[in-house]
Amino acid sequence: MAKRKGRGPTPKAEDRHWHAKRQRARAAKNARRTGTPTLGPGGREKLAEARRAAEAAGRGRPAGARRADGEALELVTGRNPVVEALRAGVPGSALYVTSSTDERVRESIQLAADRGIPLLETAKPELDRLTDGAVHQGIALQVRPYRYAHPDDLLKGAAPLIVAVDGITDPRNLGAIVRSAAAFGASGVVVPERRAAGVTAGTWKASAGTLATVPVARATNLARQLKVYQQAGCFVAGLDARGGVTVADLEVADGPFVLVVGSEGKGLGRLVAETCDLLATIPMPGRAESLNAGVAAGIALYEVARRRAS
Repeated sequence: MAKRKGRGPTPKAEDRHWHAKRQRARAAKNARRTGTPTLGPGGREKLAEARRAAEAAGRGRPAGARRADGEALELVTGRNPVVEALRAGVPGSALYVTSSTDERVRESIQLAADRGIPLLETAKPELDRLTDGAVHQGIALQVRPYRYAHPDDLLKGAAPLIVAVDGITDPRNLGAIVRSAAAFGASGVVVPERRAAGVTAGTWKASAGTLATVPVARATNLARQLKVYQQAGCFVAGLDARGGVTVADLEVADGPFVLVVGSEGKGLGRLVAETCDLLATIPMPGRAESLNAGVAAGIALYEVARRRAS
């Protein structure tokens, strides 16, 4: 064996890190440690083949890809965001990993394995491309597309309780509203299709997993949908500082009822406010001028649930 001056003998090809034999051994070791089968760094062909198979099953599409309905798919990137999303039960369709040396990455791999989320081991340049150059720290979770209900599907039971959201653009506020809706027995939440927050990973986290039990529907035109609810026998009340009745005095809330929550800054839109049967307010004797939309929805839903239970 030839010797390199000052560097020792030249290693055999199969002993070098890039050799297929070494790569397969490293992939097998990772699989044994995590308990999850991985692709291993066996080359672009294997990764491309696995990704095509995942895409065929509705999984593993790259960042920037779009669903059939035109909505962009979502990737959660970074060690802390990914592990927190998995802890919160955010539904994932694929976990992309470049290295499992970090403790948070290992926990993410284990959480994904426990929930049956496919693990795709990939190289950093490939993950850079998938995340459009975002800071990913070697890990990314693809969030499964949320399936919205139809607004009419929320008319369940003899006295449905529906929460309509107008002008909420923060997904975390939407998640908090869904959580309150679940706590106080609402049959679902309806949001506008445009210029409003939809269900994202942030929404899932803020909802504390209640999105799995409370359906969210999308309405093309919220004011028009409120009229549909009125025609179905629902009384529609909007939360507004100009309201002439307090939320504690909503006597009509014991029947089919729709509570409309506006944004913290602009409140209800004009057409939506005009469509409501009445506007209700939350008395605030303190110094705050307004409440966070999620907090306001929780207070109002508590009063509605109290009246419906009496």
